[in-house]
Amino acid sequence: MYRVWKKEFHGNELVIENGKMAKQADGAFVVSYGDSKMLVTAVMDKKAKEGLDFFPLTVEYQEKFYAAGKIPGGFIKREGRPSENAILSARMIDRPIRPLFPKGFKMPVQIVATVLSVDPDNPPDILGIIGASLALNVSSIPFEGIVAGVRIALINGEYVFFPSDEKAENAKIDLVVAGTKDAITMVEGEADEAEEEIMVEALMKAHEAIKELISFEEEILSEFEVEKFEFTPPTLDESIKKRLEEKVNIDELEKRLLTQGKLARDKEIEAYKNDVVDSLMSEIEEEDNYEEDDLKSLKTLLYDEFEEMVKHTMRRMIVEKNKRVDGRTPDDIRPITCELDLLPRAHGSALFTRGETQSLGVVTLGAQMDVQVIDTLLEEGEKRFMLHYNFPPYSVGETGRFGSPGRREIGHGHLAERALKRMIPSEDEFPYTIRVVSEILESNGSSSMATVCSGSLSLRAAGVPTKSHVAGIAMGLIFEPDKWVVLTDILGMEDHLGDMDFKVTGTRKGITAFQMDVKVGNVSEEIMKIALEKARIARNKILDLMYETIPEARKNLSPYAPIINLTRVPVDKIGELIGPGGRNVKALSEKHDVELQIQEDGRVLVIGNDLKKVKEALKEIEDMNREVKVGEEFLAKVTRVEPYGFFAELFSGKIGLVHVSKMGRHVRNVKDVVHVGDSVKVKVTGIDAAGKIQLSQITTEDERAHHGYHNSNHTYNSKEHRGRLNDKKDEK
Repeated sequence: MYRVWKKEFHGNELVIENGKMAKQADGAFVVSYGDSKMLVTAVMDKKAKEGLDFFPLTVEYQEKFYAAGKIPGGFIKREGRPSENAILSARMIDRPIRPLFPKGFKMPVQIVATVLSVDPDNPPDILGIIGASLALNVSSIPFEGIVAGVRIALINGEYVFFPSDEKAENAKIDLVVAGTKDAITMVEGEADEAEEEIMVEALMKAHEAIKELISFEEEILSEFEVEKFEFTPPTLDESIKKRLEEKVNIDELEKRLLTQGKLARDKEIEAYKNDVVDSLMSEIEEEDNYEEDDLKSLKTLLYDEFEEMVKHTMRRMIVEKNKRVDGRTPDDIRPITCELDLLPRAHGSALFTRGETQSLGVVTLGAQMDVQVIDTLLEEGEKRFMLHYNFPPYSVGETGRFGSPGRREIGHGHLAERALKRMIPSEDEFPYTIRVVSEILESNGSSSMATVCSGSLSLRAAGVPTKSHVAGIAMGLIFEPDKWVVLTDILGMEDHLGDMDFKVTGTRKGITAFQMDVKVGNVSEEIMKIALEKARIARNKILDLMYETIPEARKNLSPYAPIINLTRVPVDKIGELIGPGGRNVKALSEKHDVELQIQEDGRVLVIGNDLKKVKEALKEIEDMNREVKVGEEFLAKVTRVEPYGFFAELFSGKIGLVHVSKMGRHVRNVKDVVHVGDSVKVKVTGIDAAGKIQLSQITTEDERAHHGYHNSNHTYNSKEHRGRLNDKKDEK
């Protein structure tokens, strides 16, 4: 049965449809806002995959070019692998729904969000969160909650919901926020050095809008009668659980948890787990009559229960003893070192190490031709600043595949890029394409935040005049029934066994990027305020170290970086610069051994390997388009001498005439006074309608004496000329 629901929501009509499309999926809804329309489906395999230690949820975000009335570019005219935007949008749907599936659930579930129509003023990605929530709730798939998401931006002092990318480009805050009726569970976004108070205010306003959307979802879901798949997670028999607890010595477990070093700690805990579980399994095998498959399942349950004991012990150590597994208190930051210039041929490099997390940031500077060309559903253009994040398996002591970046790498790189991008100088200030690569060489939590720090350091080491340093810190949360504790600079174990991963980046002025994932529904406004304040304090401590390492961008670029200078010419002068068939620009390039890139808006990039030649070419281009004004004075070069005066070049391409009457003295023969190649001081006295320049020569007393005349009465003074006059008198 086809059904449709409508709701006015912040200036547009939100339309939800069910029963017309994709009826064989377990759940399917079409969500529309403005002219954007998205189909979201949910399907579950009916058989669990054996041997998995994770929930096999996949979210696919399908961008269809027909949705924007476009045909895909390239040789193959069909959609290919997902774009970066599609991967990021899929992650935004995945993150708020994943914690709401039952613990231990292993049936493969797939969410597919297909963009059917795209409205540039109302981007469709956030609609996927609402659609996924509805599709899961009307299906038989076990799902424990209702979620919704909104995009909120602070533009010119006003909060705007679902802004277009163009409107949000210069917003003070631009966030995607998702959550349940009780709490925010996911945040992703950027800011222009926003204060913590404004960030909390934006989150609270977003949550109010989320609650409004969830109420709408509840109205829709009330019309469905749903029979959920009966899932009972496997549980350990209470008597066996008790025997396991008796075998585990909590003091011994704490001791092993406090082992220094991630790999050493994991090894100690793994060894203790195997000793305890193997000992108990030996007793059970002797006492009871279990089938082989039952014994395998029992061993898996014992391992899981042991992990729960590790989790509980770690959390109680923090709550009761204020002690973390690496010996720090909740507010401590791990030891930090910053090093520069590790790679001699790179244009800039920095190694940022925080505890056992290490990022090598490497900067490459390129020309305009090196920009990233963007051609997506909503965006066409170029991108001159890029940050790429690599997470090789050796960084965590493992083997694994190498190839194209995974979703995690794209997500972490995008977050770090957003953190830094507003600090990048404009193209007029620094006319380079900039690529930062973060190689994670070692990881024990917060590698994306280490990437922000290494990226900021390496940019300044490369000579990029960034507005400020940016540092990042990852905050965590332990939420126990009797107490909660916010953790600063979390380890991988604290992320895995804790309740929150809260990443904040910023300058000394404020926040530049923000990402939060929460596993519990108890994160209040108070907790967020405390976490943000602790993050600000920690961020400033890290920034102090970064400023000590390199307080400002280097004045000189690497000798291996291209030399690029930018100038501008009037748009109507571009043709004159290029010349017939490109003759002028080719001559300039060959003369100065440079490459010229001329943009439609009049920007001209001069690219070369010799700074002197680049500067000479730049001056010649600027001279070609420079306007001469009456009254200006120049040291000009004589280019031609005639009986009536001489021509002098003021600068490249600009030549004027000094008439004999304007040479500052009486001259009988111009060729006796000036010669081609001489440098003379001149002043612009006029410019006629045809653009011809009239000049007068500026002479000093010494120059006049040298040429044997007195300017006031044109009387010759030199002995040579006086002699000639006397000879003429004698002849008479």
